Amino acid sequence: MPSAINAAVAQQTAAGSVPSATISTTTTEGAGGGTGGIYSAIISRNQPIIRVKEKTYEELHKKCLEKNILYEDPDFPPNESSLFYSQKVPIKFEWKRPREICENPRFIIGGANRTDICQGELGDCWFLAAIACLTLNKKLLCKVIPHDQSFIQNYAGIFHFQFWRYGDWVDVVIDDCLPTYNNQLVFTKSSQRNEFWSALLEKAYAKLHGSYEALKGGNTTEAMEDFTGGVTEFYEIKDAPKDIYKIMKHAIDRGSLMASSIDDHLGFSYGSAPRGDIGELISRMVKNLENSQMSYPTVDYQATDERPAWTIVPMQYETRMSCGLVKGHAYSVTAVEETTFKGEKIRLVRLRNPWGQVEWNGPWSDKSEEWTSINEEEKIRLQHKIAEDGEFWISFEDFMRHFTKLEICNLTPDTLEADKLQTWTVSVNEGRWVRGCSAGGCRNYPDTFWTNPQYRLKLLEEDDDPEDEQVICSFLVALMQKNRRKERKLGANLYTIGFAIYEMHGTKHHLQKDFFLYNASKARSKTYINMREISERFRLPPSEYVIIPSTYEPHQEGEFILRVFSEKRSLSEEVENMIEAERPSPIIFVSDRANSNKELNADEDAGKDGEKTHVDEKKVSAATGKGGNRDCEEENQFRNIFRQIAGDDMEINAEELRNVLNNVVKKHKDLRTEGFELESCRSMIALMDTDGSGRINFDEFRHLWDKIKSWQKIFKRYDTDHSGTINSYEMRNAVNDAGFRLNNQLYDIITMRYADKNMNIDFDSFICCFVRLDAMFRAFHAFDKDGDGIIKLNVLE
Repeated sequence: MPSAINAAVAQQTAAGSVPSATISTTTTEGAGGGTGGIYSAIISRNQPIIRVKEKTYEELHKKCLEKNILYEDPDFPPNESSLFYSQKVPIKFEWKRPREICENPRFIIGGANRTDICQGELGDCWFLAAIACLTLNKKLLCKVIPHDQSFIQNYAGIFHFQFWRYGDWVDVVIDDCLPTYNNQLVFTKSSQRNEFWSALLEKAYAKLHGSYEALKGGNTTEAMEDFTGGVTEFYEIKDAPKDIYKIMKHAIDRGSLMASSIDDHLGFSYGSAPRGDIGELISRMVKNLENSQMSYPTVDYQATDERPAWTIVPMQYETRMSCGLVKGHAYSVTAVEETTFKGEKIRLVRLRNPWGQVEWNGPWSDKSEEWTSINEEEKIRLQHKIAEDGEFWISFEDFMRHFTKLEICNLTPDTLEADKLQTWTVSVNEGRWVRGCSAGGCRNYPDTFWTNPQYRLKLLEEDDDPEDEQVICSFLVALMQKNRRKERKLGANLYTIGFAIYEMHGTKHHLQKDFFLYNASKARSKTYINMREISERFRLPPSEYVIIPSTYEPHQEGEFILRVFSEKRSLSEEVENMIEAERPSPIIFVSDRANSNKELNADEDAGKDGEKTHVDEKKVSAATGKGGNRDCEEENQFRNIFRQIAGDDMEINAEELRNVLNNVVKKHKDLRTEGFELESCRSMIALMDTDGSGRINFDEFRHLWDKIKSWQKIFKRYDTDHSGTINSYEMRNAVNDAGFRLNNQLYDIITMRYADKNMNIDFDSFICCFVRLDAMFRAFHAFDKDGDGIIKLNVLE
């Protein structure tokens, strides 16, 4: 089962925090938190997930027919890289096209149905159970598996399938080379040896995730959503609502996909790959093949290939219980019905084992005596048959007694709780948690929780329910983490995720730490759990709310999508600050440079004669205030140091600037810093230099130092432990205090650029960042002549 954390405990107020003992064992990454990061996320944002040299299936198919060649997929080649990533397997698989495996291959025989699927040794029963559910909805089936494909007409060795992928439908193109051993398919196969749609669908799904091994272990709802774009609800059967039978019945009647499973207490988890290495798994499979431990057909098919495939019972067979059910295994729920038995209404559930065999042997199983009391017409209605095909009926009471999980993928969010279909509004927001900036963890971490991405939700209208006297809005929130399975070969596993919902009013800015310290959530996910998606239904009064999606632990980096389904009109959007800054002081123009230097020299000469200029009088006046003597003394120090270093031209370069700054900074004993790096000073020169000379004069330097002094005070404010660094999560507040307003993407980039491996920012990096921000805003305002916030630049500018 997925590892879960009770959100009732995770909801922290002043009362305290979550004790660490409440966390179930979960495989997580180190503090690095994942692969990629902000830059890869930006780069890949607009790239298709599966690319075949930017050509569509139709174009590739036509090209192969014109050249009379069979398609070979360059992105998913027929070699070991497409099979396994964790280790090399000492077994030689042969990749064969269906025509090399059998005579008279067919894509689909007699329609794709749930009995066409037999599991191999991969450990992807979760995926196959979802396929079996998919076959019950013909419209969806034809969308995922385009039926205009064939091994006969216009055959070119190329096939395609469609999957929903984080908000978009993706067309996955593959060749028809399949891994075999001793001329038998290694992975999924059909119950008929010459039918190949299920094996090819599995290959396309493996390509979507990078390899076959990436499909080992998972959650049925994951594949269900990829087949439908629907939203999943997850029930612990022991805690299921009283009307769970009605919920299941509505789900089946409205085409929802549904699966159920029994917990394996030996360690199998749907949220992460099961234990055991792939090499041992394959070795056992081969041993099964060589020992002929398989089911042979008893009917003579007269040497044709239209016969049942040899089906290897997977290694999970050892977890079979005496009643015939299998622990740690996913079953498709294919029907929910009522019948009359001995004058009483009996509720029944029909399930299918994706192995294609191994069935329940208790009451209402294929050969049970209960069926002798049912008339033939009713048996036909219930599609009862005696066959070792993996499908069986079970009473609802026995289903509730033996099974522990129920997963339902709704094609529309309202299919379960309403007797008539309604129109829901749907909004989809993409986001990411970036370590050191927006990966704040749950409420147990108040110093960083507020930095998580925030999404404003406006519930504008109440539900239309005359029986409900409350003024309530119904909505569903679904949080899905992205690409974790595909990145598993890089060490990624599913994070433990959840969300909280707070009521807010008026502000459009990112909510700060204090808000969450003094306000309790209005709603939240019941658990933090390591599944790809967590969803929850809520009923709240019309108002304005903010949704905070988060991982349980801070510093875990990844991408996600947040979907909100509401019964009536609503608005959902990310809380983003406008990019703006307090109006900067004017830039010193090139034409003023010589005059500025002359003025400095004139001031010095006047000082020698004991006279005061107008500028000096201003300085004296300013110095009479509190702390003025110190500022005046610092001003004189600067003039003396600057004059000594600059020489006759009264300008300094990067190395000289470093000497000036470090000479002054080291006098500040309360500031723990090793001074400024040469590279930082080069950046300052480049950003402050207005004539491109690579040098700055005294006025430019003085402007820079005034800024550094004000930013130094901000730095000290957040350097609470006097370590000479501030935590990167505090950078958002520091930037705001300096008068800058940035959006979330810019905060992410600042963290990636300036924070060290411990997510701390030292004084040198801090000042360098602020100099850059100041210069950028000053330059922008200089070009923004009409003040409309839009500028046009040529290449030189």
